[in-house]
Amino acid sequence: MKITWLGHSGFRIEIEDQILLIDPWLTGNPAFDEAQKPQAIKGATHILITHAHGDHSGDAIAIARDLDIPLVGIYDLMSFWETSENLRTIGFNKGGTVNLGQVTATLVNAVHSSSLPGDNGPRAAGSEAGFMITGEGHTIYISGDTDIMADMEWMGDLHKPDIGILCAGGHFTMDMKRAAYTAKRYFNFKTVIPCHYQTFPLLEQSADALIAALPGVAVKTPAVMETLSI
Repeated sequence: MKITWLGHSGFRIEIEDQILLIDPWLTGNPAFDEAQKPQAIKGATHILITHAHGDHSGDAIAIARDLDIPLVGIYDLMSFWETSENLRTIGFNKGGTVNLGQVTATLVNAVHSSSLPGDNGPRAAGSEAGFMITGEGHTIYISGDTDIMADMEWMGDLHKPDIGILCAGGHFTMDMKRAAYTAKRYFNFKTVIPCHYQTFPLLEQSADALIAALPGVAVKTPAVMETLSI
């Protein structure tokens, strides 16, 4: 398995027979060099979206159209894009599992918000969520944007993810200390990758607090477009 950070909350995950793009925001992302976009999206098979905010879905429609691949996520948002943008989508809801080739993706809860720009301010766009992605003998928990929640207890017990990709920048989501608390209390991760940090001055710039709080866990902090092999 290969996991490449695309900056902010975006990831490219090469797993089994699939290449998944998670929350791709490349255009206008200050952490991402747009000249690397062809490399970042090459061969992608699906685009998984945790929620509608532009810093997670900003390039989703354009990439889906350019590569002719489906968008995957919460039913309401997928249905809207399928109708309004004439795109292929796989819409489902929390607790549901879909097969993406030899990979499975289960939609799980998150606590945040989800909206698109409207004429009179933001308009609701389905519900925020996370993913449990399983393949190659691993389960990856993609937290999406969230705070700590009691649901994480049963999510860890039922899905037993060994890799956690956790929002950890603070202000809009958990910060590094809260992400560490989450990992210690609810999960038994072998590998943790923080995200949703460093992008703006408002967010946390260092993962040191997360690393210090999780001895015995491989906390990986790749550079943007650096690939981890797991």
